[in-house]
Amino acid sequence: MNLIIGLGITGLSCLRYFQRQGMPVAIMDTRANPPGLAELKANFPNVPLYLGGLDKNIISQAQEIIASPGIALPEFSPIGDIELFARTAKAPIVAITGTNGKGTVTTLVGNMAQQAGLNVRVGGNIGIPALDLLSDTEPDLYVLEISSFQLETTYSLQASVATILNISEDHGDRYTSREDYIAAKQRIYHGTKLAIYNRDDKLTYPQYNVPIQSFGLDDREFGIHYSDNQAYLAFNGQPLLSVNELKIKGQHNWANALAALAIGHALQFPMVAMLQTLCEFKGLHHRCEWVGEWQGISWYDDSKGTNVAATIAALYGLGSAITGKLIWIAGGLGKGADFTPLRAPAEKTVRAAILIGQDAPLLAESIGKKITVYHAKSMEEAVSLAHSVAREGDAVLLSPACASMDMFQNAEQRGEIFKSEVRQQNASEKKS
Repeated sequence: MNLIIGLGITGLSCLRYFQRQGMPVAIMDTRANPPGLAELKANFPNVPLYLGGLDKNIISQAQEIIASPGIALPEFSPIGDIELFARTAKAPIVAITGTNGKGTVTTLVGNMAQQAGLNVRVGGNIGIPALDLLSDTEPDLYVLEISSFQLETTYSLQASVATILNISEDHGDRYTSREDYIAAKQRIYHGTKLAIYNRDDKLTYPQYNVPIQSFGLDDREFGIHYSDNQAYLAFNGQPLLSVNELKIKGQHNWANALAALAIGHALQFPMVAMLQTLCEFKGLHHRCEWVGEWQGISWYDDSKGTNVAATIAALYGLGSAITGKLIWIAGGLGKGADFTPLRAPAEKTVRAAILIGQDAPLLAESIGKKITVYHAKSMEEAVSLAHSVAREGDAVLLSPACASMDMFQNAEQRGEIFKSEVRQQNASEKKS
C-alpha cells in the first residue's frame, strides 16, 4: 500500500495518480477536516482514510510514503509529488525554483513555448499540480515551478534545464539553518543537462558538476546593456528589448525576464517569440499587480510578497517607478524572519507604513523611527488609512513581507480582500 500524508490539492493529485495506475493507496492527515475532504469522500469513498494525527504504526507498514510539501517526515524518507512525476514523465522538463520570482518566470517560459508553437504543460507549485499534467499523450515540454519543500523529497528529476533564480531568507520556521534551505534549493540541479544560475547571487551557482549558463544585471551573456541612459535586455552586449517595453516593472522583473530568455534560448525558442511574450506579459495576480489609479494615486497588490526579499524588491522596484512615495501596507506572520533589511529600502521609498497582523510590532521596531507608522486591525482599516495619508503621485503598495494565515486563508485571499476594499472605498469616495 502507498500512503499519502497530507490531503489538500497536492494530496488529491497524488491520489488521482495512484488511482490511474491502479495501485492501492491510503490517505493520512493530522487535521480532522483537511482541505479536499469533501472531494475525497465524494469521488474516492473506498480509499482508506486516517485523520487527526500521524499513526506511526500504519506509516511503518506503507510500501511508499508520499508526503505533501508542507509536511516534514525525515525519519521515514518520504517522496513527494515531483518525484512521482519525474519517474513517469517522458518529455523534457524545465525546472524553476528560487525564493522569489519563480511563478513569474515559470509563466513566462510557458508563454514563450506556446508563442513558439510548442505543446507545453505548465504547473507544479503554481497552477496545476505536476501529477495532473500527466496524460496518455506527452507534450513537447513540461515547465514546472518547484518549491524547496518539494525538492526535499525529489531524487530523479534530471531536468533538461534547471534554474535557481535567487536565494534569500525564507521559511525560518521549517529550516534549522540557512544552509539547509540552500541545500534544498540546490537539489534542482542534480542530474540536470543545463543549470542556469544568477550571476548576481552566488548562492544560485550549482554545487553539482553540471553544464552552466547564467543571467544577471551586468552586460554579459543574458544581461542589461545601457545605451544613451536607456537600459536594454541584452545578449552578449547586443540589445534585444528596451526595459521600457516591459509591462512588469523594477529591476527584479528585469532579472526575471532575463532568466526566461536564458531558459528559452537554451531550448532554442525563436527570439522573436520570446520578445513578443515579454512585451505582452502583464504579470501575475498578487505580484505587484496594478489595481487601479484614483485621484492621482496608484494601488498595487503584492500580497504574494510573503518574505523580506520579495518586499525589498517590490519597494525598490515600484518606488523608483513613481514620482511620489509609497504608502506601504505590511505585516502578518513573519515565520521567524529578520525584518531589519527592510529598513534601508523603506527609508528610501516609503512615506508611511501601515502595519497589520501578528508580527506588526516586530516589523515596526525593525524599520525604525524615520518612517511614520500606523497600525490597523483589519484590511478595511488599512486601506482607509492609506486613503487618508496618500498624496497625488504616491502609490499604495500591499507587500506584507509575511505569511497571511494569522488573518486570512492564504495570500490570494489577502490580496483579493485588499483589491475589493480599494475599489469599494475609491468608488465611495467618487460618489461623495
